Amino acid sequence: MKRFFKQVGIARHGDEWQVLLDGKPIRTPLRRTLALPTEALARAVAVEWEGQDEELQPATMRVTRLATTSVDLMPERRQPAIRQVMDYLGTDMLCYRASDPRDLAQRQDEAWQPWLDWLAGAFDVRLPVHRTVLPQEAPAGAEERLLPVVEALDGWQLVALHAAVTITHSLVLGLAMMEAVLPADEAFEVAQLDTLYQVEHWGEDPEITRRHAGLRAELEAVERFVQALAPPLRM
Repeated sequence: MKRFFKQVGIARHGDEWQVLLDGKPIRTPLRRTLALPTEALARAVAVEWEGQDEELQPATMRVTRLATTSVDLMPERRQPAIRQVMDYLGTDMLCYRASDPRDLAQRQDEAWQPWLDWLAGAFDVRLPVHRTVLPQEAPAGAEERLLPVVEALDGWQLVALHAAVTITHSLVLGLAMMEAVLPADEAFEVAQLDTLYQVEHWGEDPEITRRHAGLRAELEAVERFVQALAPPLRM
């Protein structure tokens, strides 16, 4: 699709903000007005649109996609999104570690255990470590403590958490990103530890390079989205 606008701006509309293309508000895929909760988020979306060349590249407008998802799918898809996020509690990547090779197991312990310790300190939830690939049940009480945390999020925050969790395959890392204690670049390194280990030993091919670039960009977009949803998200 060719760029169909010349100017990008933002405007306040009541308690919300809109991004304007030649004076007209952006519409979501479901043709709803993209009404945003903060000026910072409106500016983040506007930057993506302003940065487009003659040919629009929707795949590069990741913050916009998170915003339109929030408008189009919330609150109708709220409960399925919560359930999808909570399902990672029993399969969280940080809990499933290798027994060998020993150097990989050691790297996993060093990179992953601090975030399980953070979860225990922040939410009083202690997840066990398993040296198996077979799924294990989450410990008793874990969902009861974390479900209210997730349910307390508004639709915008829930979309951000859902994106972070599904990208990293970890509810723990997703919550840490929401709490602004885990930067996007570190989230990528932690989540992709196994793949990066393989690259060290076997080399990286163009497909892996493209995939890693995409994952980094997605996590950076989540980070920008969360930062723009000020005030801070302490739950």
